[in-house]
Amino acid sequence: MTGGFDLGQLAFLAVVLLGAGVVSGLLAGLFGVGGGAVMVPVLYQLFGVIGVADDLKMQLAVGTSLAVIIPTSIRSFMAHRARGAVDEELLRAWAIPTVAGVLLGSWIASFAPPAVFKLVFVFVAWATAVKLGFGKASWKLADAVPGEPWRAVIGGVTGLLSALMGIGGGSIVNLVLSFCNTPIHRSVATASGIGVLISIPGAIGYVLAGWGKMGALPPLSFGFVSVIGAALIMPTSVWVAPIGARLAHRLPKRTLEISFAVFLALMGLRFLVSLF
Repeated sequence: MTGGFDLGQLAFLAVVLLGAGVVSGLLAGLFGVGGGAVMVPVLYQLFGVIGVADDLKMQLAVGTSLAVIIPTSIRSFMAHRARGAVDEELLRAWAIPTVAGVLLGSWIASFAPPAVFKLVFVFVAWATAVKLGFGKASWKLADAVPGEPWRAVIGGVTGLLSALMGIGGGSIVNLVLSFCNTPIHRSVATASGIGVLISIPGAIGYVLAGWGKMGALPPLSFGFVSVIGAALIMPTSVWVAPIGARLAHRLPKRTLEISFAVFLALMGLRFLVSLF
């Protein structure tokens, strides 16, 4: 992404990014997430290697992740919707507050230090991992998702935290719905729809948030979105997302929960370590 790389280094980066696309696409379909929990750590490391300033590489990783999540989330949502597993009424109720939360998070990205993004990532990832890994049926706040105004509050907070993490909201939605007595397969399917609501305004917001810092960012970056990074990850992630969706509907409920919990715990640990 910068002129100081030889062909071997560029080829290595391309392979890593393509591999991240495969993993993120599988996660999008399997867990109803956009794969941001994989992409953000990978992009963060890569942007550091090519010399992006420490106070900008986290925002660039988050913004690029949100851009990649757009087609991945759309394809994952369509696959789950075709199976009739999405709670579309809940999705409609969350639409406006979720987008409002995303826009707020994008605005915060224009001035917040990197530690804010990392701490949000760790908190949400570990809270979700604990609930899925050790939670019991008695760990619930309600027998169903509450009505207004709480639905609007949940949607707004989901959008805000997701925009700061660079994720499609799947882990947060799965956490909320699990506390509201929603089966994991329905949670995963509905979370894929939230990813569409978050990724599009989120990517646009990060472009605008980083527009004034273009001189300090890698070539072919539009604000806090790296076009090269997105272009290498996006095709493979879109291609494999339906494979993950099919696998999700074949796995036992407990296997799906434990797998998601382990994955989130490891990603949270990665960013916690980076704070020291």
